[in-house]
Amino acid sequence: MATHPNARPSSHSTGADSSGWSTRRIATCALFVAVAMAASFVELPIFPAAPYLKYDPSGIVCLVAGLAFGPATGVLVSVLSWLPHLFLDPFGGIMGILASVALTVPAALVYQRMHTRMGAAVGLVVGAVVALAACIGGNVVITPLYSGVTVETVIAMIVPILVPFNLLKLAINCVVTFATYKGVSRLVGE
Repeated sequence: MATHPNARPSSHSTGADSSGWSTRRIATCALFVAVAMAASFVELPIFPAAPYLKYDPSGIVCLVAGLAFGPATGVLVSVLSWLPHLFLDPFGGIMGILASVALTVPAALVYQRMHTRMGAAVGLVVGAVVALAACIGGNVVITPLYSGVTVETVIAMIVPILVPFNLLKLAINCVVTFATYKGVSRLVGE
């Protein structure tokens, strides 16, 4: 059946529009958001020196989304997956968004330019460096606002607690992402 040349495309089309967002891509992105959101509530103590600092695996999901679909999708998944935390724990939510975006965006940008395994590795390292700096800076600014400790106390925690914890967290996220992103990308059809 022929369509009229001036006919408007259906709003329910499964094809990509001019922005590149097909129905399938939107659904896949929503799935990434849901998985990252669920993962953000999994809190594991991984650093015995500071058991109050918890690791959550949502960063892996955000990274895979960023590598599979690009930095804009990485930001979307990073922000939306932490929205519930903004209502439950505003400062923790802000820190979660900051850490996720700081890790995902640089990694996705580098991988977008160097679309190889080496590009992914370089992107993950660059993202980890940016995220480490963002997490340390965020802790210096945000932690005193809600915990009642002084900025000086937080600064004294940087080397013995904050750097090792964040390095461990970032290493887990980057290693698992590097090992899984290609398989997940093939699975979602990107």
